[in-house]
Amino acid sequence: MSTRHAEADWSGSVQEGRGNVKVESGVLDSPYSFQGRFEEGTGTNPEELLGAAHAGCFTMALSNLLSGAGTPPDSLRSSADVTIKMNGPDDIFISKIHLTTRGTVPGVSEEDFVSAANGAKEGCPLSKALASVSEITLDAALEG
Repeated sequence: MSTRHAEADWSGSVQEGRGNVKVESGVLDSPYSFQGRFEEGTGTNPEELLGAAHAGCFTMALSNLLSGAGTPPDSLRSSADVTIKMNGPDDIFISKIHLTTRGTVPGVSEEDFVSAANGAKEGCPLSKALASVSEITLDAALEG
């Protein structure tokens, strides 16, 4: 089993505050804010990070399915559009994730590619986690 680590910190109120997110590999260490999430501010945001993770997971799953069928891809390119909806301060949720993928896969028909892509959409670990999370754990403590 593999466990990965990421961190986030935040200072201030939700609308005026600022935070930072980083991952253990060091490839991401970025500010985030309310403006970057719901307006046109700078920095990253949770939905953008989720989209990148989902697109990456899906693309790897698609490569695995195609390779397992004896037709490894020359190239795959995928994106995820994550839509967040805010009905009020206590009613914020992800309403839609749209995956788009394009590939160059010798020996595969359009129909077989679409079928493999649908299998990857259903089967990648992040798609499964986003459909139903069976366990969410929390370690919460005040400092100081």
